[in-house]
Parts: sequence; C-alpha cells; structure tokens
Amino acid sequence: MQVDAVLVLLCVWLAAAVGKSSAQRRGHKLETYKHSRTRRETSRTDGEGGHKTGSPMFKRSPDMTKSPMTKSEQLLRIDDHDFTMRPAFGGPPIPVGVDVQVESLDTISEVDMDFTMTLYLRHYWKDERLAFPSTNNQSMTFDSRLVKKIWVPDMFFVHSKRSFIHDTTTDNVMLRVYPDGNVLYSLRVTVTAMCNMDLSRFPLDTQTCSLEIESYAYTDDDLMLYWKKGNESLDTDERISLSQFLIQKFHTTTKLAFYSSTGWYNRLYIHFTLRRHIFFFLLQTYFPATLMVMLSWVSFWIDRRAVPARVPLGITTVLTMSTIITGVNASMPRVSYIKAVDIYLWVSFVFVFLSVIEYAAVNYLSTVQERKERKLRERLPCTCEIGHPDDMAVDPQITGYGTMDVNMTGNYGMPENGGRQERILAQVALNNPQMAGQAKPSRGYVNIWIDTHAIDKYSRVFFPGAYVLFNIIYWSIYS
Repeated sequence: MQVDAVLVLLCVWLAAAVGKSSAQRRGHKLETYKHSRTRRETSRTDGEGGHKTGSPMFKRSPDMTKSPMTKSEQLLRIDDHDFTMRPAFGGPPIPVGVDVQVESLDTISEVDMDFTMTLYLRHYWKDERLAFPSTNNQSMTFDSRLVKKIWVPDMFFVHSKRSFIHDTTTDNVMLRVYPDGNVLYSLRVTVTAMCNMDLSRFPLDTQTCSLEIESYAYTDDDLMLYWKKGNESLDTDERISLSQFLIQKFHTTTKLAFYSSTGWYNRLYIHFTLRRHIFFFLLQTYFPATLMVMLSWVSFWIDRRAVPARVPLGITTVLTMSTIITGVNASMPRVSYIKAVDIYLWVSFVFVFLSVIEYAAVNYLSTVQERKERKLRERLPCTCEIGHPDDMAVDPQITGYGTMDVNMTGNYGMPENGGRQERILAQVALNNPQMAGQAKPSRGYVNIWIDTHAIDKYSRVFFPGAYVLFNIIYWSIYS
C-alpha cells in the first residue's frame, strides 16, 4: 500500500512539471510573436511614409486646453480656490460689463401693463483664479455644468413678474474662459416685466417701457455694473415687429438705485419707445361710432308723424353706441382717468342721444299743437260757405264759412298740404270779425306750428356742423 501511494504522488508531480514547462513555452512564443509584429509594423510605417515618427515635420507644441488627459477642473484649479467669494475679494469693486441682444418683443399688454421680451444677456469680467497656461491663447467653452462651480454675477430683472432661462434641448447657458482669466457668461432669457403706461391719449399714444438689470447681493462697493460698449451694447433683431406698435428706438442708461436697508446698487436700463398703430382702431372703433352718429341724423328727414320709423332708429343707434363703448372698455384696464377714445365715444353717444331727444321734443310740441287745434276747431262756427282752401287764399276778404266740408275741417290737424292749409285756416279765423276776440290765441297756435317744422329743419344743419367741428378739434389735439 505504501508503494502504491508513492507511485501516485510521483505521477502527479511529473504531470505538473510537464504542464508548467509547456505553458512557459507557449508564453515565450506569444511574446516573441508580439515583438516581431511590432517590429514589422514599425518598419512598414517608416517605409511607406518616408519619414520617421519622430520627424520634426509631425511635431506640434502641446496645448493643455486640448489635451484629453487633463480635466477642466484640474486645469482651472477649481478645487484650489473658494468661488463663493467674488474675484479680488476685499479689494476694489470688480467691473462687470454687460451687453444685450434683443431677440423678440413677444407681447405688450395694456390690461396687465407689462411686456414680454426674449434676449441674450452677456456678462464680461476677469477672474484671475480661472487663468490657465496655454501656448496658443485659445479659450475654453463650457455649458451650465461648470457655471455652478465658479463665481458668476447674481443679476436679476427689477420689476419682473416672470422670467426663465430656456432649457430646450439643454440649458441655454454658455461660459467661455480665456487663459488670462477673462470670462464671458451668456444666457438666453425670456422675461415679463412691468411697464407703467399712460393711457390718457389711447389709442393715439406713445409708450416708453424699460427693462432694469441689477445685482441682487453686491452693492457698488463690490461690483461695478456698466454697459460694455455704451449705447452700442444694445443690439436688436431687424425682424422684430409688433401688431399694434411701431418700435421707434432702443437706448440704454445707467443709474444708481438706493435701498434703505442694503445700500447703493448699479442699475442698467434698457429703454424702448413704442408708437401705437391707429389704423386698427379707426376700423374697429372710430368709423363705426361716426357711422352711428350719421345714421341718427336720418331721423331728421323722416316725417315727424312716422313714430314707428323714428323711435326704433334712435333707440338702435343708442344701443349700438353703448355696445361699442362696452367693447372698448372690456379690453382696457380700469384706469381712473379719461382716455382719448372715451372722449370720442362719449361725445358721439351724446350726439346720438340728442337726436332721440330732438324727436321727443318735436313729438311733444306736435301733441300740444294738436290739442290747441282741437280747441280752436271747437270754437269755430259752421264752415259751410267755403268750397276749398285755395279759394280762401285767392279771396282773403271772405268772412263766411259757406261750403267748406265738415270732414275736411275735422282733419285739418294733419293736413295733406302741410303748413299751407293751416295758415289759411288761421287766416280765415283772424279775418272773421266775429272771431276777433279769438285772434290772439290762434296767433300763438300758428307760432307753435311753425316752430315744430323748424326744429327738424335746423337740426339737419346744426347736428352735422357741430359734429364736424368736434372732429376737427379732437384730431388736432390728439394727432
């Protein structure tokens, strides 16, 4: 049994020795193959190119900014500095230049008194902590991920209601760092800011709105905010257009803003002047109101006895003017002063209303006149000798009433020949000696009848003339 165990151990040892030697031979062959392949590839490259790899023709000066082996954080030494403090902390204020490119003016609302603007906001400053070595002075560009690790100006929009940085398809933020430490920080922003409008001349007005930029935390002792190129720091897209406004000009200013609790701050202003287009309001407001006023004048040419024609015409024009006024005020803020459009609409409304009152006066005077006619007819004797009113006009000395038809006498309150027959009847009454005592009352009756005819006659001239005069004065003041 011991001999068998010794034989088994001897066989195991021989097998292990043989396997080890074969593995060493295979490893040696593989190393030899790799070495020979490397030599062949090197000789092939030298033979095809005609130059060695280390030839001066292919040598370039190394640029650390383009080296994939160096991380940007290590190159900028971000971990070596505290970027929670501004550059040159404890020294003079750091100058931060700003320029703006306006991409669009989206909306301008009179109801909310604000405007919406999309712009590219760029900041320029120098932070020596971000300086890095570079042989060819090439800058490095980063996105928003590095912005969160360094110091950037804390700008905000004063009097803004809403604002956001565009994030489609990624955050629209760009950071560019130069070897000497100069930094360009750009972002694309849409902001809705307040604009205090004076609507006293609406819609013939011109508005000036402002977008204000300011540092939130750093006073003028720590940060000096300025326009980088003066008034040329503001650039606008030539394709900017608005439906209701004409953009007249953009300009910039700089002022100091004081807060009692924190101090003085540099504030940058972007002013833009807008002039409103009037043609839309001419079509939607002024022309309809003028036509309604002119339509109300039609009643002056309609017979005063045509009540079903004149009354609905006047009421319709009044209700239409009320609808126009309500529609205009529904799209306007509830301001405490009178606007130019209110003056025009309300004066037009008064003209329409007066045309209704004019017919009410005519109708009332006609009613009073008919009562006096009835009383006069009751006091007249029998008119049986007069054949026709025209005969009375030929012979004014007739004093009797022989052949006049009783039915005609009963209908003279509304004569077919207008005022002629009424004057003839009044003349007959005055020429009768028996009616001498009644002449004075009938004279007053004749005057009333003539006045009712004259009201419509004079209104046809007075109303258009007064309205034309109002338009001349209105457009000369507000245009």
